[in-house]
Amino acid sequence: MGKQKTSFFCKSCGFESPKWIGKCLGCSEWNTFIEEPKPNKENTTWKKGKRKIAEPKALHTIEANLAERLVLPDDELNLVLGGGLVPGAVVLLGGEPGIGKSTLLLQIALQTHAKTLYVSGEESETQIKLRADRLGFGNSSCQILTETLLENIFDVLEHDPPELLVIDSIQTLYSEVLDATPGSITQIRECAGQLLQFAKENDVPIFLVGHITKDGALAGPKILEHMVDTVLQFEGDRHHAYRIIRALKNRFGNTHELGIYEMHGAGLKGVKNPSEIWLAQREEVLSGIGIAAVLEGIRPLLLETQALVSTAVYGTPQRSATGYDLRRLNMLLAILEKRCGFKLGQQDVFINLAGGLRLEDPALDLGLMAAIMSSFHSEPLPTKCVFSAEVGLSGEIRAVQRVEQRIAEAEKLGFTDIVVSKYNKFNDKETGKIQVHTFGRIDEVFSWLFG
Repeated sequence: MGKQKTSFFCKSCGFESPKWIGKCLGCSEWNTFIEEPKPNKENTTWKKGKRKIAEPKALHTIEANLAERLVLPDDELNLVLGGGLVPGAVVLLGGEPGIGKSTLLLQIALQTHAKTLYVSGEESETQIKLRADRLGFGNSSCQILTETLLENIFDVLEHDPPELLVIDSIQTLYSEVLDATPGSITQIRECAGQLLQFAKENDVPIFLVGHITKDGALAGPKILEHMVDTVLQFEGDRHHAYRIIRALKNRFGNTHELGIYEMHGAGLKGVKNPSEIWLAQREEVLSGIGIAAVLEGIRPLLLETQALVSTAVYGTPQRSATGYDLRRLNMLLAILEKRCGFKLGQQDVFINLAGGLRLEDPALDLGLMAAIMSSFHSEPLPTKCVFSAEVGLSGEIRAVQRVEQRIAEAEKLGFTDIVVSKYNKFNDKETGKIQVHTFGRIDEVFSWLFG
């Protein structure tokens, strides 16, 4: 046998080099190259000798048939995917260890009416059976395969092709074509490429579970995220009950939707009204608390914003933001000082979005600024008041999108007042019993709140 050929691959982006170099030419990262064997081109994993001749087609001759999506038994996941699974789509799901990735996909595999094959390289058949019993679907007809060799998996797929395939996880698979360990860059790229080819040629949607690094990025080469159709991120603290799933990439839908789950002893359950879980129930009225109406995709949410302003005692004032962009917080503080005359230069300011969410909706601006001034004056805001507006650098209150949905969500949860921009266009007859207050400048809002 000849000597196995090797090459150097970047761990961050998968860039290939014949020799080791310090700085990657693809992503400009330093010291990311590792030596791994190159694939043997004489071997192929799937459909050896069955290559067909490619023929180009004129665009006007191609029929744009809309493929019918596979609707999953999970409304939250259907929402994030854009209405269900497109035939032949490859979805990569990543998240922290223990966050619930395997539980979520096993629930889907056990409940869906489509013929499903669940391939696990991390658990035995007995472990999967015990988990299925705990989830309450122990009598499901879902097929289970505990295998890590890609060639053996394809033997099963060709003999009895499923309608939905789940791979848990891509880092545990390996191919005989490569003399490399499972989880290496070349193995992940080869296995993902073969599965992608199978999905496209047979219109079988595939879920891939992916591990993440200590920095929170998906493990493996960056090209893995480019190859798949959809990348989902499973977020949340595994020590708390709530989990969030969002799309980082979606070729068949938008990336602004948010799915929310609550972890129970019997698995993950979707949260139908997430606004209620993030609004704290208190017996006393406290300062520094403001309610903001935001949007995640098409879903309106009411979120509690918390602020604490105190005199700096360690010299340089501290600025801290949890779930919010720190640079935007500094901008809002500069607006308060320049346009409203509040002296916050010697004050520590701490911001927190309750519930562990990370949001970028500019409609948070007014609620956060109201919470900051409430803490600064030690005076609570009206308990049944909601804020939803963007604040510009000159102190103007700017309009936000789909304000009528935000107003309707606030009214549904029993709020009596909402503050929006006077430049927002909405139908007064459809606002119901909630009182809508419109302002054009930030100082007008503070005069109305604090006199």
